[in-house]
Amino acid sequence: MIADGIHVDDPAIRLLLAAKGTQRVILVSDGTAATGMPDGVYRLGPFEFTVRDGVCRNSEGRLAGSTLTLDRAVRHLVSLGISLREAVQMATLNPANRLGLAGKKGVIAPGADADLVLLNEKLEVAGVMTRGIGLQ
Repeated sequence: MIADGIHVDDPAIRLLLAAKGTQRVILVSDGTAATGMPDGVYRLGPFEFTVRDGVCRNSEGRLAGSTLTLDRAVRHLVSLGISLREAVQMATLNPANRLGLAGKKGVIAPGADADLVLLNEKLEVAGVMTRGIGLQ
């Protein structure tokens, strides 16, 4: 689910979570090269799109990808009243399980890969570790 309130609006997010449960939903992003960039005009191969207020649209006004990062998706779900535990599970454990990586990814446990994204109190990325080594 692209939980940005744009691709999937908030009532649809709530409906999906009520119907499927948080254990059966995976957070994803269709982030473009404009993710993290200011508003402006960008290209993806031969396609041009405009980002305004973080929303990517093509020349016809249709959605053309997003600028969503998964930490923002987690924050958005928490703002809707979803527990932090459940929101993080949808971004970590659920995709790991679906990809057959249970026990290695999406968990903090002995024998796991120790690939971590550290969030601050505002749920913004504060650091990243891969295989237990902090990245700058």
